[in-house]
Amino acid sequence: MRKVVLSVLVENTSGVLNRVAGLFSRRGYNIDSLTVGQTEKPDFSRMTIVVRGEDETLEQIEKQIAKLVDVKEIIKLKDGTSVCRELILMKVKANASQRPQIIAVADVFRANIVDVAPESLMVELTGNQDKLDAFIGLLQDFEILEVVRTGITGLTRGNK
Repeated sequence: MRKVVLSVLVENTSGVLNRVAGLFSRRGYNIDSLTVGQTEKPDFSRMTIVVRGEDETLEQIEKQIAKLVDVKEIIKLKDGTSVCRELILMKVKANASQRPQIIAVADVFRANIVDVAPESLMVELTGNQDKLDAFIGLLQDFEILEVVRTGITGLTRGNK
């Protein structure tokens, strides 16, 4: 099985997200990650969809998405020719003696401390999935209270 990241330009109309997600559920395909946001043109939104499957399944998914009326363009975001990022917010239990260690790890990853409470820190980090996974791995020795990830979003490099 391989993973593919699809950047799908759609008309910004009500129900378009439901129609795209419904296509996946009707056919029994799983979505690993889905992000949606308005583009520089208010009439359009861009969906970044991450799916895994065999080559035949991934090809079928792309063909089915392309058939939807609201879909204007589909681009496969490939390593090297695109930039993909994800945002993570993580709340870590931290007393006064643990804070310097957590802050040191955050500094190495160029993460930001966005909230400090008496018994916790909230850290914000943006990067590729491997970077975020490594960051989480290094903080496993501390009590991670909550984690939220945005899912992948991306664009092709250059003028494309």
